Amino acid sequence: MALKVVQSMAEKIRMTPMSVQQRSPVRQPVVAQFEKCSAVIRDNLDVGEKKKFLRSQLKQRNGEALSCCKQMERSRMRFVGEAAFQALDTGNSSKQRHLDTFCHSSREARGQSLIQRTIMRAGTELVATEGVAAEVDYGISPRFANVKSSQILDMLALANELDKADPSGVPIIRWCASESGFDTPRPIVEEGMKALQDGFTRYTDSAGILELRQAICHKLQVENGLTYALDEILVSNGAKQSLMQAVTTVCLPGDEVIIPTPYWAGYPEMVHMAEAKTVTVETSIDNNFMLTANALSAVLTDKSRLLIINTPANPTGTVYTRKALEAIAAVVVKHPRLLVLSDEIFEHIIYSPATHTSIASIPGMWERTLTVNGFSKVFAMTGWRLGYLAAPRKFLKPMAKIQSQSTSGACSIAQKAGVAALGLGHGGGKEVAAMVKAYEERKDFLVQRLQALEGVKVFPPEGTFDVFPDFSAYFGTHVAGFGTINDAETLCRFFMKTAKVAMVPGDCFGNGNCIRISFGSSMEKIKEGMERIESVMPLLKPSTLPRTK
Repeated sequence: MALKVVQSMAEKIRMTPMSVQQRSPVRQPVVAQFEKCSAVIRDNLDVGEKKKFLRSQLKQRNGEALSCCKQMERSRMRFVGEAAFQALDTGNSSKQRHLDTFCHSSREARGQSLIQRTIMRAGTELVATEGVAAEVDYGISPRFANVKSSQILDMLALANELDKADPSGVPIIRWCASESGFDTPRPIVEEGMKALQDGFTRYTDSAGILELRQAICHKLQVENGLTYALDEILVSNGAKQSLMQAVTTVCLPGDEVIIPTPYWAGYPEMVHMAEAKTVTVETSIDNNFMLTANALSAVLTDKSRLLIINTPANPTGTVYTRKALEAIAAVVVKHPRLLVLSDEIFEHIIYSPATHTSIASIPGMWERTLTVNGFSKVFAMTGWRLGYLAAPRKFLKPMAKIQSQSTSGACSIAQKAGVAALGLGHGGGKEVAAMVKAYEERKDFLVQRLQALEGVKVFPPEGTFDVFPDFSAYFGTHVAGFGTINDAETLCRFFMKTAKVAMVPGDCFGNGNCIRISFGSSMEKIKEGMERIESVMPLLKPSTLPRTK
């Protein structure tokens, strides 16, 4: 029976119409694989050997092939069997690339394919006829299959591993997470505790409690010059959720989302999950990493749907001037479909003379801007998970529906704490002002020490508690006992291993020449970390290194 099934599968593929064959360059290797199965069975192996052979063939490949085929069946696609063929006929090292091909094809193809039905039968009937236990189908939706893991978390995990393995007991200094080292201001904590004591622990309005939305409306009016109604505010579990809901709500599959580089690492992954397309626009350290109107104009098409602006920007610390935003707005308003997603999470962590401007406050932009903000960075509330989105009613209403069907709403206790945070005064009052003063001292110290390193280019951040120095002058350096510094990731691993300082490679932010350093922790850690880095720099320094300040 097994022999007949395998031979039948091979014959069906061989007899596939020529139009399909021409689109399936990997057809012959798959036919060959089925014929190999036939040969093994035909050679009259004993039952145990046949099962072992089939198991080895199918265990590695059946899961990905079936996953591809099932997705093809659901989408009624045509001529995408080649991606499934490749997944079936290759090892795991090539799996990602072939699934990428499949996902790309699935958005364009229509109809059904004889090939996919053939592969599905090959994967299921061979297992059934030989009595081999069926493997669990671990396939997942292509929308999420290629979402990248966080490189920030990867570096933190590596730091933890090295700490455990290090007999010296000297811990690695972690400059990875863009997070404040300060505790949440006491008045905010007390309000959260009071909410607990008062039993404020049940479901709230999905869009957020009335008291908090009123406070947000007041804040936006007074601090940003923006007027919103209560039903144009959506409180969420952090600004990240607000961003995700905004992207998935307004973008259709295939829409283009414009993202200036360097960017916060989460943006492209959100675009991918929305089945839209990321279009990056490179910025330069020589221009303060700021998007220009001309660069924006050059990439816009009729598919352009969303422009993401982050000011103050993570990871660079760039703060867009009002003049720069006005120039960008002048381009945006010429494109009816183009909206702006303005991420302003670092709004009040800003250093004079820089000032913050919300792009929605520029004439003609309120109607086409989705403004995201939150409490994590400014109020040192990363663990409270509280953010919000302000947008015209027509955009916000469907976002609210998504939230109601996913997370229901933000934590009731965190919302009460958010009311207290906004009640501290303009820009967070004296509590936030004290934190910003400390950040600025750390920033000035760190920038000065980085600028003193030969070959390192530094843009002094105008906001946030991140700096993004360019270390590319050291790429290609060979270090005895370590190896060659090929890129930012290798450099970060070098610093982690030799200096015991953990930083984040710029690749995940769209600029592989730089590394991100967060100075949110403490001045003590900043000083100690820089001393460690300076102590190992002589190992990196090539004799011909130019000074590229």
